[in-house]
Amino acid sequence: MSLGRVLLCILFPPLAVLDKGCGSIVIVTLLTIVGWVPGVIGALVINNS
Repeated sequence: MSLGRVLLCILFPPLAVLDKGCGSIVIVTLLTIVGWVPGVIGALVINNS
């Protein structure tokens, strides 16, 4: 995972998973609404796999 992708995960978690599919976007968006930290963790996990 590149440094740019990590920064995108930290700053805008839903945008970081746009290329991973609709389900990933929904999950990360919901996690970001619940709290910013869960959204960032979810985006990092999805992008790392």
